[in-house]
Amino acid sequence: MYEFEYQKPSSLSEAASAIKSADDGSLLAGGQTLLPTMKQRLASPSDLVDLSGVPGLSGISVVDGNVVIGAMTTHAAVAASADVKSNIAGLAKLAGCIGDPQVRHRGTIGGSIANNDPAADYPGACLGLGATIVTNNREISADDFFVGLFETALDDGEIITAVRFPIPEKSDYSKFAQPASRFSLVGAFVAKTSNGARVAITGAGQAGVFRVPAMESALNGDFSAASVGSISLPSDDLNSDIHGSADYRAHLVTVMAKRAVDGCG
Repeated sequence: MYEFEYQKPSSLSEAASAIKSADDGSLLAGGQTLLPTMKQRLASPSDLVDLSGVPGLSGISVVDGNVVIGAMTTHAAVAASADVKSNIAGLAKLAGCIGDPQVRHRGTIGGSIANNDPAADYPGACLGLGATIVTNNREISADDFFVGLFETALDDGEIITAVRFPIPEKSDYSKFAQPASRFSLVGAFVAKTSNGARVAITGAGQAGVFRVPAMESALNGDFSAASVGSISLPSDDLNSDIHGSADYRAHLVTVMAKRAVDGCG
């Protein structure tokens, strides 16, 4: 690692001030991505602003038809939550298949979303459920939040405080994981909501998480695995690497979507 200044503010306003005044600061949530990249000297922030001392950023509640999850809530807490399991089963399932137990007990939902890794799982849940990302300055719909590879709509120094997930009629997540990293080669989050079906794919797209309108339209007519089984995506804009070609990922999109629909019951 390169030398850096470590700061641990005790309030959200202090955290916002610290990151704003830093030359090239980074927010530290769970650190499951940031710290390894710093160790590899792929990142060299001037300051680390640790959010673990800021009160009110963790916890899970059900409010007005939404499951609200604080940004510093760990994946393990989401997976184990009775409120999440009973209201959004697909979200609990997704959280339980992130990484390994060590990662799940340190990594946070806010950190994952802010990083927007193209193979991360939570962006699929946010987009698949039509979530709202709450920050210290505003609220951003998931459809507007994920704007590109490792890019979000967050302004410099803006801090995610919570994620608000509307409770769907049913949901499920199906993931084909890379065996070593447990990141998604392809993950499909499917939800049946009061406003229609939503299908979000992670791991496959060159620009990150994306929705599949053709599958959503088919599910609105017939919410069954058979309705999406004949829908295939072109591979032009899909990832291709040592773990799987673009054509292979295109095939997996359909397979994972069918499994997720089946899992919705």
